[in-house]
Amino acid sequence: MISLLFAMDQNRVIGYKNDLPWRLPNDLKFFKNLTTSNNVIMGRKTFDSMNGPLPNRENIVITRDESFQQEGCEVIHSIDTIVEWDKQNPEKEFFVIGGGNIFEQILPYADRMYMTYIEESFPGDTYFPAYNEKKWTITNKEKGTKDEKNPYDYYFIQYDRV
Repeated sequence: MISLLFAMDQNRVIGYKNDLPWRLPNDLKFFKNLTTSNNVIMGRKTFDSMNGPLPNRENIVITRDESFQQEGCEVIHSIDTIVEWDKQNPEKEFFVIGGGNIFEQILPYADRMYMTYIEESFPGDTYFPAYNEKKWTITNKEKGTKDEKNPYDYYFIQYDRV
């Protein structure tokens, strides 16, 4: 199963200057709970925005740069590789975590989306691609806790392809 895992604001912003434009610790906990002991697939720019590979996960970086190598990561060069892995391992969940260009390429093949929807507007330069809402159904929706550390209204929403 190919799953997209991301947070976005009400304008579909997912990033700004190669970083998250908000601070939402509960979203980071949600991300960690889903991905620990699993795999995370990301574009090179997303990888560059982190402080190295994420611990306790299989880190997979997708890049067109044939010379790119990174200790602690598997490097692939095509979305087709993910699609092929999914066909060969239908019981496994592949977590695609960004960025915008990777989401746009993999969206037609995705089976599930885990979205943290933030009811706020932020400056941004990276957006989640538009998608046909009729092709997706909400299978789980939970309101996140708003407090001093998580100062926005937000929801954890799971969409499954119809």
